[in-house]
Parts: sequence; structure tokens; C-alpha cells
Amino acid sequence: MTPRVKEILSWYGSDNPGTLTNLARIMNTGRLAGTGKFVILPVDQGFEHGPARSFGPNPPAYNPLYHFQLAIDAGCNAYAAPLGFLEAGAREFAGDLPLILKVNDHDLLGGDEKDPDQAITGSVEDALRIGAAAVGFTIYPGSTNARKMYGQIEAIGKEAKRNGLAVVIWSYPRGSALSKEGETAIDVCGYAAHIAAQLGANIIKVKLPSAYLEQEAAKTVYEKEQIPIGTIAERVAHVVRCTFDGRRIVIFSGGAFETDDQLLEQVRGIQAGGGFGSIIGRNSFTRKKEEALKLLSTIMDIYEGK
Repeated sequence: MTPRVKEILSWYGSDNPGTLTNLARIMNTGRLAGTGKFVILPVDQGFEHGPARSFGPNPPAYNPLYHFQLAIDAGCNAYAAPLGFLEAGAREFAGDLPLILKVNDHDLLGGDEKDPDQAITGSVEDALRIGAAAVGFTIYPGSTNARKMYGQIEAIGKEAKRNGLAVVIWSYPRGSALSKEGETAIDVCGYAAHIAAQLGANIIKVKLPSAYLEQEAAKTVYEKEQIPIGTIAERVAHVVRCTFDGRRIVIFSGGAFETDDQLLEQVRGIQAGGGFGSIIGRNSFTRKKEEALKLLSTIMDIYEGK
């Protein structure tokens, strides 16, 4: 157990030993073990966007076992997916890497994009049965359905922690209360990360924010206090500060980019801003495996300070 892992675990003093053990397991797995940095492979896009759109560019990815092996070969800290994908390989890969069971999901066939919602698609019981280290849950701050989702994760998170599991919250601002640009605005992303922390998340996932300010009341404070948000690193540092002054694990999904160089520049910004790492899904499994392993290795190089 490295000093950095011990420090991070000390932030979660109200959690039981089982939850802390599973957090430690995630932090002590893979190439970044012991550093307090994370690269997690999430594969919920088949449910979210459809199988052909998600796996057509790399047909081996239709097979659930492909993703287990990709996460292992890349040296990821954990692999996150809905129930079906995890059930398909949980026995064969038992003990090989920590699993995060995504217990709610959303599809694009429901016609609720103005104010999106998620359906409960897994349970704490399922997570325990397949040996998962954590449950994952998405909330949509800004949606008219958000407060219902807050109540759902409060109940699921309480049950998960009572049974020694960690809780990961995907906090994605979206809905009729926000403009499209506002979904990744720095004030909104910081707010969304803070909401996830208040809901009891051990690990928080947010999108990489832009320098845009959505809320007029917040904009006044940002400008008056001259909160620095001009660079990726400054915005990452601000989001981290919004989660109890950096006392919660915050990882980032990739922002908009056109080239791998732009993606890697974002990762360098996350590292420079004190972010805890990246969750890299589509940018991994839509590539041929050799290309995905090369990209993930380069990302881990950055988080190792190389």
C-alpha cells in the first residue's frame, strides 16, 4: 500500500472496510497501481448508442470477452459495463481485474433526449454475485428527471456501501435547463461534480469542461473572483477543487477532438491540473486492438509523468 493510496483512502473515513478494500483494489491494479492515477475502460456504449455504431468499426468488440482482455492487456485499473457484458465474462476472468457494474442505462430509442432519463438495469445483488468492486450510476443534472435519479443513487449507493462496494457516479449535465454549450461549461461541470460528491460518490466521472460559463449568477462570481479557467489544466484543477477541495477522486472522459494529438493534449491537461485520470471507452474499443493498446500506453505514460 503506497503512501498515495493510503492518503486517498483517508478521505473516505465514513466508509466501511469492505468499500475501502475495493477502492484500494482498483487503485492497486494495472500499470498505474499505487500512483493514485486511473485509466478505466468503460463499455456501455452498445446499450447507449447501439451495437453497430459502437462495435462496427472494430468487429471483435461485439464479443464481451474482448473487452475484459483489452482492459487486462492495457493495464487498466478497472473495467465498467452493464450487467450482460459483465455476466458474459465474470467467471472466465474472475479475479483478473476489478469490475464496475453499471446499474442504470439509457438508449437512443426512447425519444427523451430533451430531458433524458436512465432505467435501472442492474442491482447491488448482481454486483456482489459477479464479484464486482463497485457499482456505477449516471445522473443528468439539468434534466427534469435529475432529482428522481438523485434519489435512486442515494438508495443504491447506501446499499452498495453497506455491502462493501464502492460507488462511481457518471455526472453528465444534460437536459432542457441547459444549452448544448452549457453541458460542458466549466461552472456546470464543477457543479455536476460537486453534486456527485454530495451524493456519496467514491469516484466521480465528468466530461472535460470548456471555458464557457452558462449560469449568469455563477459567471458573476467567476469574473469577480478571477477564478482561472483559461487552460485545460486550470479548468481541471477547478473541477477537482469543487469536489471537497480535491478530497474525492475525479476522472475525466475525453472532450471533443479531431486527432490523437488533441486527445493526448487533453490528457496532459488533466495530469497538469491534478485530475485523477481518464475513462477511455470509444477511443479504445473502436480501434484495432494493437492501436488501442498503443494509445492507452501513451496515456498511461503521461499519468506516470513520462
